[in-house]
Amino acid sequence: MANLANHPQRNTLRLKLRENLLLRDLRPDQWSDLEPLLTVGEYRKGERLVRQGDEEMVQFFILEGMVKRVVSNPEGHEMILRFAAENDMDTAYAAWRLRTPIPYSIVAVTQTRTAELPMPQWVDFLERHPDVMVRFEYEVMKLMSEVMAHTITLHLLDAPGRLSRFHRKHPELAARIPKKELASYLNLTPETLSRLK
Repeated sequence: MANLANHPQRNTLRLKLRENLLLRDLRPDQWSDLEPLLTVGEYRKGERLVRQGDEEMVQFFILEGMVKRVVSNPEGHEMILRFAAENDMDTAYAAWRLRTPIPYSIVAVTQTRTAELPMPQWVDFLERHPDVMVRFEYEVMKLMSEVMAHTITLHLLDAPGRLSRFHRKHPELAARIPKKELASYLNLTPETLSRLK
């Protein structure tokens, strides 16, 4: 992994990073503090950024592509909890704070490029910049609420209702997610999903 400051496409990547929902309001001094900590990760479709049960945690800012957060049981059955794409982030911050292993995997849905840093460095950065910490913790709470709402949706809505809710909540992702992944997220078979469209 290359440090962002030394990456051959650093100027383009810096511009993309500054579009991130969490980072776009950073002050110049905060950018100066954060940028030297960031490395650029490149992940192939299907590659795991982190594995369920890992104890080393990383903060990810998605620059290109899409990732999914998934949980699996010992038999290999998976449940997709959420998707995140450009300008979004994924994190194991709650597990870090609770001092528990990561309870899910983060997997590249498409070819993905991230800016990332180890969780201890991210937490140190947040502690130096309390205004960023407040925004970040708010985003983490929204993310956790989104995952809970999705789980409830799987239990309370029928198949057409789940698909309709997804299109309403995530119109920017609807056309980009592979049909097999979307069917899995909605707890449908691919055949059922194709009949609903």
